[in-house]
Amino acid sequence: MRAVVVVPTYNERENIQPFLAAVRAAVPAADVLVVDDNSPDGTGALAEQTAAELGQVKVLHRPGKQGLGSAYRNGFQVALDEGYDVVVSMDVDFSHDPTAIPTLLAAVDVAAGTDAGTAARAGGGADAVIGSRYVPGGATADWPLHRRLLSRWGNRYTGLVLGLGVRDATSGFRAYRASALRDIDPSSTTAEGYAFLTELVRRLVVKGHPVREVPIVFRDREFGTSKMSSRIIVESMLLVTRWGITDLVSRRRPRRR
Repeated sequence: MRAVVVVPTYNERENIQPFLAAVRAAVPAADVLVVDDNSPDGTGALAEQTAAELGQVKVLHRPGKQGLGSAYRNGFQVALDEGYDVVVSMDVDFSHDPTAIPTLLAAVDVAAGTDAGTAARAGGGADAVIGSRYVPGGATADWPLHRRLLSRWGNRYTGLVLGLGVRDATSGFRAYRASALRDIDPSSTTAEGYAFLTELVRRLVVKGHPVREVPIVFRDREFGTSKMSSRIIVESMLLVTRWGITDLVSRRRPRRR
C-alpha cells in the first residue's frame, strides 16, 4: 500500500522541519507532499532543504495564498496522478499527532477482495478514516471553553442538517482510499477553508463510501498563528445550511416516471 501525507503550509517555518522529521519517523514507508502557498516566512524553501535531508518529501510551490480547500485540491490531484493507494491529510502545527498516522492507515489497509465481515473484524475496510475529537477516547487538549463549545456546536449542527452520521466532520486529520477520492472528485469541490472538509465527507456519504472515525487528541499549536477566523466559521455554517436545504429539496422532489 503506497501512502502519501499531504500537508498545506503557509507561514509555518517554526513547525515544518520538526513536523517532517516526525512524520518520516512515524511512517517511514510513506511519502510526504508539502503544498506551500509562497509563505513569506520562507516555509517553502525550508521544506525543500529538509526534503533533501530526509528524502521521500516533495514540495509543491504555489504562487500565493489561495486557501485550504485549494491547497488540498492541488495536493490530492498530485497524489492521484502519481498512483498512491492512500492519501493522508493533516495539519503541520502538531495539532495532529504524527504518531497517530499508522492508526488511520490501518483502518483502510485491508487486502483487495476481503469480504465485509472480515474487514470489519480486522478493524479496517473504510474508504475514509477521520481522526475524531468527539468519539469515545478523543479529546481537545488545551482549548478554552468557548472554543470547545463552538467546535462541538458546529459539528452537531452539521450532523443535524446534513445527517452524515459523523461526529467530527471538520477534522482535517484523515486517511482516504485513493479510489474513493477519485469517485468524489475533489477537484470539482467549491468550498474553501474548513467547509472543504465537510464537503468531502458529504460527498463520501452520498456516494455510499464507508467512513469511520478513530479517536485522536487534538492539541493547540505551540508555534505560529492559527489560520482560523470568524469569516471561515461563518462561511462553513452558511454552506452547511445551503447543502442541507439542497438535500431536503432533492429528497422531496417527485421522481419522474
